[in-house]
Amino acid sequence: MAEQKSAFITGAAMGMGALKAKTLAERGWTVFAGVLPGADTSELGDHANITKVDQDVTSDASVTASATTVKNALGGKGLDLLINNAGIANRGIGVIEGADIENARIAFEVNTFGTWRVCQAFLPMIRQNAPTSRIINFASGAVKANPACSGAYNMSKHAVVGLTRTLRHEVAPFGIQVTAVEPGAVKTHMTADPYATTQNIWKEVSQEMNDVYGPHLKEGTTEVMPKMLETSANDPQDVVDQVLGLLEKKNWKPSYLVGKDVKMLGPMYKILPERTFEKILQGVSKIHPYKG
Repeated sequence: MAEQKSAFITGAAMGMGALKAKTLAERGWTVFAGVLPGADTSELGDHANITKVDQDVTSDASVTASATTVKNALGGKGLDLLINNAGIANRGIGVIEGADIENARIAFEVNTFGTWRVCQAFLPMIRQNAPTSRIINFASGAVKANPACSGAYNMSKHAVVGLTRTLRHEVAPFGIQVTAVEPGAVKTHMTADPYATTQNIWKEVSQEMNDVYGPHLKEGTTEVMPKMLETSANDPQDVVDQVLGLLEKKNWKPSYLVGKDVKMLGPMYKILPERTFEKILQGVSKIHPYKG
């Protein structure tokens, strides 16, 4: 009889993290679900195969404590899968010229440094189960599209891709597979009420920035983008199934685009000249070229 596999998932109190935890638990995995202390875990619920572990990915002490909890629970065994799912958007939003850098730091603390902290704390357990153990880091389809007024989020997720590609080199001698998942829009709490959320982009920057950039970017950010989110966002379970389907592959690529809305981005990104690809994205976003 095959031994029960184990996984740790960050940001698992709700949304995609909770769904991944429940899906793996239903498949017989032992799942440790990282949850922000005090968070509402009703969406995660209770399952015999799921253990909730307090974890704030922005805190060194919290991440270290969560790793110790998991190590003790495993009783000397290693960890088979680490999924760095925790992430936030809508911090440091607005055009690059006017966005609040201090607010943007929060996005980096969660999305980038949080992923790094967790990798550092859990890699000893992952190495223990090499060469079959694996790490999935969540980036975003935004690293291909780079939507305007989402600079902090885009940059933080680009950094996750860089971390992942570096880590692949470092753990290759152990046979550990690592990848960055780049999902499109998903129907979750993060994308709920997109029209109101995208209006906030312009509330977060000065009137001067509204006057300078608004005539060129507001239509794309407050009309086109939310409409796309409403009509094309992926079903969460479909995305989870695609992500967990990677576990059936022996060798992983450095990254995977996941979701119907980003399916064509991969081939276009590879085949088209960069400037052509950029022009297409600008056209879709109603960013009109300069007319001198």
